[in-house]
Amino acid sequence: MVTPQAKTEMLQMMSFLDDFADELEDTIELFAPNPFYRMALHLVRGHLEGKVITPTSLIGAARVPYATATRRLKEMTDAGLVERRPRTKTGKSFSMHPSEALLDQWMRLSGRLRRIGDARFGRGGASQDTTDYYFGGSYLAAQSIPPLQVLAEPLKASGGLRVLVHGDPTFMVMDNLKRQFEQVIGTQIHQRAFSIDRLREEALRNAERKASRYDIIAVDLPWVGSFAARNVLMPLDDVMDIARLDPADFHTAGWNAAHCGGRPYGVPAQTTPELLFYRRDLFAEAGLEPPASTDALLNAAKVLHEPQQGRYGIAWNAARGTALGHTVLMTLADFGQPVLDLPAIAGGFDTSGLLDGDLRPTIDTPAGLLATEYLLEMLQYSPPDILSMSWYERVRPYAAGKVAMAYGYTLLAPYFELDSSSPAHGQTGYLPHPCGADATPVAPVGGYVMGIPANLPPERVPAAVEALLVFTSPEAQKLYVQNGSRTNPRYSVGADPEVRRISPIFEAVDAMSWRDELQFWPRPPMPGINRMIQICGEEFHDMLRGIQTPRETLRRAQSRAEGMLRSDKFT
Repeated sequence: MVTPQAKTEMLQMMSFLDDFADELEDTIELFAPNPFYRMALHLVRGHLEGKVITPTSLIGAARVPYATATRRLKEMTDAGLVERRPRTKTGKSFSMHPSEALLDQWMRLSGRLRRIGDARFGRGGASQDTTDYYFGGSYLAAQSIPPLQVLAEPLKASGGLRVLVHGDPTFMVMDNLKRQFEQVIGTQIHQRAFSIDRLREEALRNAERKASRYDIIAVDLPWVGSFAARNVLMPLDDVMDIARLDPADFHTAGWNAAHCGGRPYGVPAQTTPELLFYRRDLFAEAGLEPPASTDALLNAAKVLHEPQQGRYGIAWNAARGTALGHTVLMTLADFGQPVLDLPAIAGGFDTSGLLDGDLRPTIDTPAGLLATEYLLEMLQYSPPDILSMSWYERVRPYAAGKVAMAYGYTLLAPYFELDSSSPAHGQTGYLPHPCGADATPVAPVGGYVMGIPANLPPERVPAAVEALLVFTSPEAQKLYVQNGSRTNPRYSVGADPEVRRISPIFEAVDAMSWRDELQFWPRPPMPGINRMIQICGEEFHDMLRGIQTPRETLRRAQSRAEGMLRSDKFT
């Protein structure tokens, strides 16, 4: 698999090679285009940018006569460098793709050319940190994403653009910038914001209407599968050229989570992993290392838990229902297990078959027992009101200096990053979830995509598409960050020097993405996931209250989840 770092390096290298070949061909009259080189360049770039490459476009990229290009393409295919895949059921139309061998060769070439460039021309004073992230780091370090530009023509949306969102800090930043966005798109924006549960209810109610009241709706990542199955959202590849979104620029986990059945149903507007926030100053005073394992976290929580001084070890989502349900799924992931029996793949678990049926919950398992024991022990070092703490309540005491650690989404970081009076201001470290003994660290991806309702009248769809492109563009994402947001779905925004100066959280999240720690399988976007989260949140809350034992909790949650999946109404 091509990592995001290698992908960025390869794209930068190919841009250079393409320009260099142009210069050679324009400067030296006897220099002839190399069809193998040109077609390989076009093919790999298209693959990395998520663009469909047809045989016609590939032959055109060769810059040699048609017959010559056709022969050279056949030679590449016979050599195992090019693969053909049918685009239609008839098999008469094909798309062209680089083979694993060709991708591997280009990855190696990118690395060799980078080293040659460093050796021959020097690094020009670029820092090691910069070159670790991207090839051509000195170029990117000086490159900033430009401001939003006004569209050439105003959007044609009668009565203005109607948007349904979640009432979180990032979408509230969008609302504060409404006048600026109205100038960009040339029409009024009417935004409605709801809590997470009310947002889902309104989106489902809207899907039952003859015509959608909204042009764009925000969708929590775990709902994507259900909303696709229930025809709440329209597949975006039906109404737009997906290449316009620049898919390669999105964090891989966030982009993949926007898909169902291999088709995109939304565009990442927020990619906000749940991390462990910890007080670096308190850890240093106590001589503690940042916790990489669940055992280390519990030890740190015990050491830093001083209730007589008004300070507690850790805060987390433990309120009954949806809040605790999310914690349960993520804690299972901390011990290396998804909530469903998903096939294991490199770097995690395969979620591509979530609509195929035959799903089985995996709650009552050895990993599930480890998760219950972990939550019960963590409860000992938590604030006394932990069982009523949810999304915001867990981070507020952290910002106030009342807890030493907190699990929290990056979108909640403004509570202490933007408050200079907070004891956690400038003293917070960011880590993926510490993991159990036989697992690897995971930063479970949360956040929202923005999609188009399936029942939106056809005459409004073009305006919705253009607005979607504006709202999720790098320029818009940078603007959100500059105005207080701490979520970002795009690599280019995280690499922007102005963004990186605003908060260390962006560099930390980018590093997690490159290490393949950002994952969305802990909350798989399956039909019924909302109900499964609710079940876990109810049963585990009874356990934390001492009403039932861990093993009884696991059995009850497993049984209820299995019954829910057998029902034809679980979506």
